[in-house]
Amino acid sequence: MTLASKITIVRVAMIPVYMILMLMGQQFAAFAVFVLASITDFVDGYIARKYNQVSDFGKFMDPLADKLLVISCMAIFCEWGRFPSWALMLVLTREFSVTGLRLVAVESGRVIAAGWSGKIKTVSTMVALCVMMVFSVEILDFIAIAVIVLTTVVSGVEYFVKNWDVFGFSVKGNS
Repeated sequence: MTLASKITIVRVAMIPVYMILMLMGQQFAAFAVFVLASITDFVDGYIARKYNQVSDFGKFMDPLADKLLVISCMAIFCEWGRFPSWALMLVLTREFSVTGLRLVAVESGRVIAAGWSGKIKTVSTMVALCVMMVFSVEILDFIAIAVIVLTTVVSGVEYFVKNWDVFGFSVKGNS
């Protein structure tokens, strides 16, 4: 197993630690775990590319770890009444939809790599959730949620617009 994959596994193991700390009211400790887990997302990707450690396991587990970390945080905030359930549902819908799009693309031998908007969405979401963990201020929650919703929608639309032909449809409407 590569170093990059080991780092990804550590990130997955941090998720229940993060959740337990949050639910025990240890928000600053949870914040530290969340930040560390978020940083490992960039570290494992850098190591995988730089040292040619890209693997099928990493391609599967790295995005899954990101989604689990972010959604666990959103679910806790949703339970606490600080994150609206419709916004959580929007994020989940985007994630399932893009995953489904990638699965359909794979069937035709095509790989849909993460685009810049998806990377911006990931970073923006992680930063916004960090703001919510550190500050419990209604206007900051509103701004953080707006950033998450906006980047989620924009990146989701971009994936589908750029790859609509995967479904056998022409973007121009000729098919």
